[in-house]
Amino acid sequence: MKATYRAMQVSRPGVLELVERATPLPGVGEVLIAVEACGICGADSADIDGADPALQPPRVPGHEVVGRIVALGEHTPGIWQIGQRVGVGRLGGHCNACPPCRQGRFQLCQDQPFVGASRDGGYAEMMLARATGLVSIPGQLDAEEAAPILCAGLATFNALKKSGAQAGDTVAILGIGGLGHMALQYARRMGFKVVAIGRGGDIAQDALELGAHVYVDSLAEDAAAVLQAHGGAQAVITTVSSAAAVTALMDGLAPAGRLVVLGAGKDPLLVSSGKLVVGERGVLGSITGTPYDNEKTLAFSVLAGVRPRIVTMPLERAAEACQRMQSGDVKFRMVLTMLPKA
Repeated sequence: MKATYRAMQVSRPGVLELVERATPLPGVGEVLIAVEACGICGADSADIDGADPALQPPRVPGHEVVGRIVALGEHTPGIWQIGQRVGVGRLGGHCNACPPCRQGRFQLCQDQPFVGASRDGGYAEMMLARATGLVSIPGQLDAEEAAPILCAGLATFNALKKSGAQAGDTVAILGIGGLGHMALQYARRMGFKVVAIGRGGDIAQDALELGAHVYVDSLAEDAAAVLQAHGGAQAVITTVSSAAAVTALMDGLAPAGRLVVLGAGKDPLLVSSGKLVVGERGVLGSITGTPYDNEKTLAFSVLAGVRPRIVTMPLERAAEACQRMQSGDVKFRMVLTMLPKA
């Protein structure tokens, strides 16, 4: 194991800097991971732009991390071994002691770091991680294709499972980007009638290839009316943060339908109580999920042939990769790689 490793840290808000750091030793209940790939998520922008300039050393972003364990801390469970392929998502490991943990709701742990925000993440060749946050990575997936599944895949897969929709029901996906392109694939393979809703016609063919039965251009059509023409959506999965765009789709829900919110924005959702009461519709927020949920998502992805569409860049070009992600100039997910191709 090398004495030092390369990392991209937030030297000041909004600025990434390539540095060399001393390789740390894992603490109690931790492992040290040699990172092979790290996906770039939309949430990384907020982590980078809003980083605390007083934090020393500066934060390393990134929370779609795949690599191999190279060192084990004390009291690490025996299921984790040196050389094992593992991943870490946004939730950095539950505490096993707070009330949600005692109820088995580990995704709601009150003492859990957010990787890349409150704990160093995967824009680096090495990363420390809590053992409770580790995810086993199937051998059928390359590191680069597994990485986005740990956040974008997990978030959308879980949202669809929570939606209450059953095979044959109409499900709408709002926003065909990093999350949405995964949601379309999962929804199609789960047996739903899939309606993709995006802005403009340039993404229509991609949406249909990814699994949509119908594409709706919200700039040219009334998306809610289109959904009602298809009998109403039993579920609408929203991956965008625009409160206005999300609220407008309430009219497209079928009776007992659910609006499942993934895109977190600052503006409040203006939802008519009448829409909720008459027809017993619901609004549900959904966070990513537990390591076990993540392993189920990975297993389904292997079984059903779901893969992210990715563009890769080496670690040292992380700033450029983030800019491309923010501009929308990528279909559909950026992934940083740490190891040269054989």
